[in-house]
Amino acid sequence: MQTLPQLEVLFDSARSGVRLGLPGALLRAHGGDLWLAPDCVISNFVESVDGVVAFSTAASESGGIVSGGSEADRFLMGLLRACAGAVLIGAGTLRAAPRDLWFPESIYPPAAALYAELRRALGLPERPVLYAVTGSGKVDRGHPALRAGGGLIEGRRLPGEIVEAVRRDGHRRVLCEGGPGLFAELLAARLIDELFLTLSPRVFGRWAGDGRKSLTDGRDLAGAPLELRSARRNGGHLFLRYRCR
Repeated sequence: MQTLPQLEVLFDSARSGVRLGLPGALLRAHGGDLWLAPDCVISNFVESVDGVVAFSTAASESGGIVSGGSEADRFLMGLLRACAGAVLIGAGTLRAAPRDLWFPESIYPPAAALYAELRRALGLPERPVLYAVTGSGKVDRGHPALRAGGGLIEGRRLPGEIVEAVRRDGHRRVLCEGGPGLFAELLAARLIDELFLTLSPRVFGRWAGDGRKSLTDGRDLAGAPLELRSARRNGGHLFLRYRCR
């Protein structure tokens, strides 16, 4: 098996909820075990130093551009997917990734067997279920992720109704992977429990009308406070974890 990227622990106070009992190789790569509440909505993003998370005109997925192709970022994204019963995204995120499946192993194949082992230990199905939120219904219904079992949450929904639609299907731990608009709506409604944020050592710049998006979009969040729970690093990348409520 390929050697996994190692996350160096700088600070970690996240010891509440359930200890997941990561398999040995995942435990060593993550720099210790992972604790998550049994019922929670967590979110994961990668952001540049100047706050860019998404590009409207990118020829490939924005996350890979922002992270600079960081292997450690892809490893952690796969790990969080492996812990979740469902992955929640907006229609823009679905359209921006026409070939993605949002499975743990699809973002980081070298850890596929370890992710599968973790899901079995957690009593989860083979893969998380994808839910894509679309107000207009204008999405490619033949998208590979939808053909692979993903579903649509359609129509104008309040944030609580979106999360409830996922909960009704029995999913307790939900991972939101954006985009910035959906994340901002859920955060404003106090529905995001924790944010995992990779800070990438890259600077992209901004100008009027560039279509580049920051971590949140379309909402005034009035300086909502976050509590830092852990910090890890791999090379120049920082992996931060915040409590949101």
